This record gives sequence, C-alpha cells and structure tokens, in this order.
Amino acid sequence: MPPAPINAIHVGCCGFALAQARYFQAFRLLEVQQTFYQPPRLETLRRWREAAPAGFEFTLKAWQLITHEPGSPTYRRLKTAIAESRRSRYGSFRGTDEVLGAWRATLEAARALKATAIVFQCPASFTPTPAHVRNLRAFFRAIRKGAAGFRLCWEPRGDWTRREALDLCQELGLVLAVDPFKGEPPSNGMRYFRLHGIEGYRCSYSDADLERLRGWCAGETYCLFNNMTMAQDARRFQSLVQGPKAS
Repeated sequence: MPPAPINAIHVGCCGFALAQARYFQAFRLLEVQQTFYQPPRLETLRRWREAAPAGFEFTLKAWQLITHEPGSPTYRRLKTAIAESRRSRYGSFRGTDEVLGAWRATLEAARALKATAIVFQCPASFTPTPAHVRNLRAFFRAIRKGAAGFRLCWEPRGDWTRREALDLCQELGLVLAVDPFKGEPPSNGMRYFRLHGIEGYRCSYSDADLERLRGWCAGETYCLFNNMTMAQDARRFQSLVQGPKAS
C-alpha cells in the first residue's frame, strides 16, 4: 500500500501533554484520557470543544467500567467506590445495566466533544475466551444504532491473534487500534496507532523510529503518542510528515 498523503495523517497525543492553549496551537488532534478514568462534567468537555480552534479533532477513550473489571488499579480513580456485591457486573463488555450505563456516559461525552472516534482499550486479562467473544459481539451489536456517526476503535491486548482481532473488527464494524511497533497494522482501511513507547512509557522515539512510523502510515492514519516525551515526539513526527511549519 502506498504511503498516506500528508493531509491523511493525523498527529496528536493521548491527553493534554502541554498546557491547553499551547496544545491547541501545536496540534489538531487529541485523544481524551479522562473519560477512561472518570468522565468529566459535560460542561467541561463542551468548554474544551469551544476553546479548540476550527478543524481541531477530538477522539476519546471509553469509560473503563465497560472494558476493565474492578480489580484493575485504574479503578482507584473512580469518584464512587463500587460495592463488593456488584463488582461482578462491571467490565469485560458484560451485558449489564452498569456497563450499558457506562456506555451512555461515554456517548454523552463524545457528543459534547463532537468527537470523531471512541477507543475501547482492553486490559491483557480480556483474553479471547468464548465468554469474552460473546460479550464483545453482544455489546457492539447493542450499541450500533446509538454509536452512528462515531468510529469505534478496539485495542485488544494479551493473547489475541491478529487474525482473531481483524475478523471481529470486520464483523462488528470496528477499527483495530494497534501500536505498530508491537503489532502489524491492518492492511486496509483507517489506521489508528496508539504509540506507547517501544520499550515502555519512559521510552522516547529516535529519528529512525519516526521514519519507520511514517512508512506504516497508509491511507487515513491517526498517530497518537502515549509516552513520557509524547509532546516532543509528536511534534517531531508532525514536522516529518507535514513540514516544519506544521509544528
């Protein structure tokens, strides 16, 4: 597949890696992280939308109550603790009122931001068991109508094979989100890259790494940096693909 044209590569960070005003000057894309831990007030999200310049694009992570079970350390950031008797009703795309309620909150946040994509990042514990696959299918079929207008991106982790993940994405109308340094991207369609650092969060990307990343961008590609030096690396990559004036 030929490389993506410059205007088809979208570059940003997973979260405000700079002060908000500086971020809006530097980039035209942000993946909101707060919605994963505890969705902010809708008024807050609307203010972000209003403060962003014309043409700025938001994506966001779905609330962890959909994907992660209460044993995840990320649940420590919830405002309200979950009762022990109800812990089995959260996460793993379960068909419970609690999970569907978390989806409705995610959808409201996406609408407030006028987001273009919603990312469902799964923990490594969400493995390709028959029960998990059933949950995944039932969840995305149930939300399909309400999610119209949003691209739904799924980032599996753990023991999923590329074929298993791609087949489910094709069946359910999902975009497979990957870190291309750790897994092969889809061969066609939109690409959504989440860049977690080659050797972990503290890792910075070299010039050679960014050249490799540019080679993986084909068609419409989103490149979201999620490492300690994400702002610097994203700006360097943006300059690489769009020229110095874009940074």
